[in-house]
Amino acid sequence: MSNYPHVYDPFVIRGVVFKNRLQQAPPGCFFAGDERGFVTDDFVARFRQYARGGAAVCTVGNCTIDITESSDEDGQLQISDPACVLPLKRFAEMCAVYGAQGSLELTHNGKDTAPERIGGLGAWSCSSFVTKAEENRAKLLGRAPIPTREMDREHIRATMEKYARAARFCKEAGMKMCMIHGAHGNLIAQFASPLYNRRTDEYGGSLENRARFACEVLDAVRAAVGEDFVIEYRLSADEIAPEQMHLDETIRFIGCIKDKIDILHVSAGLHDLWGEPVYMRWLMSNYTMPQKLNVPFAAAIKRAYPELFVSVVGAIKDPAMAEEIIASGAADMVAMNRPLHADFDMPKKYAEGREWEHMPCLRCQCFRLASPHTAKLCSVNPMWGRYAEYPEGVLPRAPVRKKVAVVGGGPAGIEAVKDLLQRGHEVTLYEKRGEIGGRVLDAVGAPFKTDLRDYLKYLQAFAAHCGARVLLNTEATPELLAAEGYDVILACVGAEPVILPVPGAEKPHVHWAPDAELGRVPCGGEVVVVGGGHVGTEASLTLAMEGKRVTVLEMAEKVDLMKNGSFGDLERMSAEQGITRLLGWRLLEIGDREVLAENAAGEQRTIPADTVLMAVGLRPRAEDALRFAHACPESGFYIVGDAAASGDIRDAVFQAFELCRGI
Repeated sequence: MSNYPHVYDPFVIRGVVFKNRLQQAPPGCFFAGDERGFVTDDFVARFRQYARGGAAVCTVGNCTIDITESSDEDGQLQISDPACVLPLKRFAEMCAVYGAQGSLELTHNGKDTAPERIGGLGAWSCSSFVTKAEENRAKLLGRAPIPTREMDREHIRATMEKYARAARFCKEAGMKMCMIHGAHGNLIAQFASPLYNRRTDEYGGSLENRARFACEVLDAVRAAVGEDFVIEYRLSADEIAPEQMHLDETIRFIGCIKDKIDILHVSAGLHDLWGEPVYMRWLMSNYTMPQKLNVPFAAAIKRAYPELFVSVVGAIKDPAMAEEIIASGAADMVAMNRPLHADFDMPKKYAEGREWEHMPCLRCQCFRLASPHTAKLCSVNPMWGRYAEYPEGVLPRAPVRKKVAVVGGGPAGIEAVKDLLQRGHEVTLYEKRGEIGGRVLDAVGAPFKTDLRDYLKYLQAFAAHCGARVLLNTEATPELLAAEGYDVILACVGAEPVILPVPGAEKPHVHWAPDAELGRVPCGGEVVVVGGGHVGTEASLTLAMEGKRVTVLEMAEKVDLMKNGSFGDLERMSAEQGITRLLGWRLLEIGDREVLAENAAGEQRTIPADTVLMAVGLRPRAEDALRFAHACPESGFYIVGDAAASGDIRDAVFQAFELCRGI
């Protein structure tokens, strides 16, 4: 029935039924357990969002097999105490209600446990060494680095039994599968690593010896769970870092374990946020990186072992991408995490032909935001984490149906329309331009902004299909709205670019940076971009990639380009493109062929420029919004999004949601 026959093709492994080929990849679970590390009702309710939404597998990430020696997140599930089984049953039974398979990612993180979490002692690993992460941690805490402790053979055997015991607890709780975490530099990967494994016994040296621990863990797990239980094994096809495992060696490693597993879950990179964050980019790829980035790895593995059932994760955004991957033979199943945060119901929407309703992940901030310190977890989905208030993921109907006007079709406006329709109101959207998108239309110029272009398509598709009255090329006026008799008016009129009031700012070669980036205005070969934040940096990259010679002027001595989760990639890309970034310099004057700039020490510099681009921020259109204050009952007038205070997509979406859920 659906347009994605490969994705929605059920399959059976060891008698276990999988209703489709979409898997929730394991999220970190700082929110998971109670003080003992056991499943809670809140935990079950949180994962219900994904099971209800249609994923075939709901995997809980980072479940430790021994909390006393493997702990790197608050709130981790611990699967070592027999008392964990009864609470786990609630999770397994909830998943089964929706036809999903519940699964736990069983983990020992080895070297990555901070000594402070285990009584000040060194973390356990395959060998003794000091990690870069521990060096950085020790410097921050003002103590000497503490090396890892090498496991002896007795400790190795005990650890194998911990994996086996944890898997048995999963089965006793009613689960029909589990995932063994051998990826991202965790303990099993440390044993396999040519960098970390310095042993000279049967667990070190050759690849076969380094794979021995993984093989014996898998044998112990199979012995504990029997033949009617699915074992999924997660690995990094390439650890990216020098001196670590790369694809050719990983393929040989897979030959050692392939007959001991049922599903191979292909990821990449290292979990090394404290040490070398660049290697962690592959775990949480940002918007500057390619989509489907691990698919070539999975395809190579499938070519080497066509009989192996392969699941692949990594910037796979929706079932349409999954269909392409599975149909091509690159993988048999697709896993996603952040895309399901952005839209829990995505699997159902695509199966039912409601693709237009799907909110795409921006690969922006959630790994920086997903903590107990903020309620704003996802930029596009304000429902994420609000499972207690909205267990079905929708707003309840309002007691009184109102007639509402939304002025402006940017992120705030479209979120408002969506929420107001869920509340049952009669909604009209006014957009003075001929297309939906607001300032997002200005932000999609860079070639690497694929995710934001997907979001723009969502805004436009939603407006076209949602059922609200949408009036394009229609400028709202107070008179027009008053004549319609609206009960409520939401002014989502956005913000306008700031042009610095310096001599020469009126010259014809001075423009708003995105206008040049998108080709709306002419741009010469010598470009000065004024403003080194995200807007200016992305514009500078686009123009440099086109062969322009670009200089960026930024008044601040430091600029945080990590806000959108880019892990330093914007700075790295700027250096690679030969962009000159002058931090701590302010623009003094614009000439016909140059600009004059000055730093804090009073030093001045003349910089060639046949084009000057402004990227110093946006000014809220509050005065434009206030024109509508008396076009409806004054108690029903609201200013929303950038018109109230300039921010990002997340700010606009959350403000609209918070307002509309009470209208």
